[in-house]
Amino acid sequence: MMLRLASMTGLLLGLTSATAMAAVTPEQAASLGDRLTPLGAERAANADGSIPAWEGGLIFERPADGEERNPARYGELNGDSPLFTITRANLAEHADMLTVGQKALFEKFGDSYAMPVYPTRRTANAPDFIYEATAKNALSARLENDGESLVDAVTGIPFPLPASGKELIWNHKLRYRGTSLRRYNTQLAVQSNGAFQPYKLREDVRFHYNQPGATAAGLENVIIYFLQFTYAPARQSGNVLLVHETMDQVSEARRAWLYNPGQRRIRRAPNVAYDNPGTGSDGLRTNDQLDQFNGATDRYTWKIVGKREMFMPYNAIKLADAALRYDDMALRSHLDPQLTRYERRRVWVLESTLREGTSHQYKRRTYYIDEDSWSILAVDVYDGRDALWRVQEGHLITVPWMRSVGYAASTVYDLQANRYLVMDLSNEEPLFEETDWPLEHFTTGSVQRMATK
Repeated sequence: MMLRLASMTGLLLGLTSATAMAAVTPEQAASLGDRLTPLGAERAANADGSIPAWEGGLIFERPADGEERNPARYGELNGDSPLFTITRANLAEHADMLTVGQKALFEKFGDSYAMPVYPTRRTANAPDFIYEATAKNALSARLENDGESLVDAVTGIPFPLPASGKELIWNHKLRYRGTSLRRYNTQLAVQSNGAFQPYKLREDVRFHYNQPGATAAGLENVIIYFLQFTYAPARQSGNVLLVHETMDQVSEARRAWLYNPGQRRIRRAPNVAYDNPGTGSDGLRTNDQLDQFNGATDRYTWKIVGKREMFMPYNAIKLADAALRYDDMALRSHLDPQLTRYERRRVWVLESTLREGTSHQYKRRTYYIDEDSWSILAVDVYDGRDALWRVQEGHLITVPWMRSVGYAASTVYDLQANRYLVMDLSNEEPLFEETDWPLEHFTTGSVQRMATK
């Protein structure tokens, strides 16, 4: 299937460096909430109707306590049946709708791997204050310092009409996931024999950039405050990671600290970035693979390849089911296909290539980014020889009562090591909690006090 150019919306200024750093015109911005959704996706259905028109997304009141992760509470999503299931036997019929990585998974695990394809439900949405801020950002947001510094943007999507690869990845980094919460993140590093030991994290997050009423000046160069506590396995319990994610990472790199219970002190951790090993990953992901991609973009060039209709993980209500145990979900080589859900989606295809003179264990990555939420849904990861090495997927779910999105599960398949990592699981853990974390919660002194209680 031929890639459709990103200019298919008829609104892009082009992909040249001259326009990449500029805001759009008032005429272009006026399309938001009209021909486009308030976040910049195509509102209309595709040609054959297999991708329906966006009609506001999925919104309902919070279910009763204990029922929030029950698939039966998700209406027509729960009633959907697969339209068909892709297997190795019929792979050729659907190959043009799959990523390079997805096809590689069929090649490697074809006897057990499958992709059930469901009707497309455009459930993603955001609160009105995010829509309003996005419209303002469209007219003012710009990038400076070779795309590392975001200027004159706050709260909403900064570039709803992206004209460059860096604008596109900034949209992912700043998409709406709530304002402040405590969540639980269990990681499973599944070995080649199917064995794993859950690595359990509790994460307190303040999405500083997305606070209602925030101002660019009031951010003081921080977009996210992040505090991560390890509580299993026992040998790692008590480790704490504190991060202040900076907006302008040229003028000030990410601030990070680690607390070690054995040493009973907190220290700066400049290595919590780029391709250093991620917490609890058993070497199966780098730091910048958390949330599919995070952090500075300066080691890569970023190019929008185009926009394309593809089968992507979405509306993963089965994977979010609190009745599931981790043993039910993680099979020997991959997630249980009976629990996954794929839909035909319009995605932006974004290519990142390692810059000459910089270093990273990944030479190249191809990202597939959801037009409705700006979430990365899949990544093809290439090693220094330019051979496919790892395959990422983000199984997205909408939280209807919050009008936000998140991952019910994220995977990193290592094709060379015959192992895989599952992240963002919370089925056996408490439900996330909406909070209002004060800034004082994310200071080194606060960490020291909490860790030594």
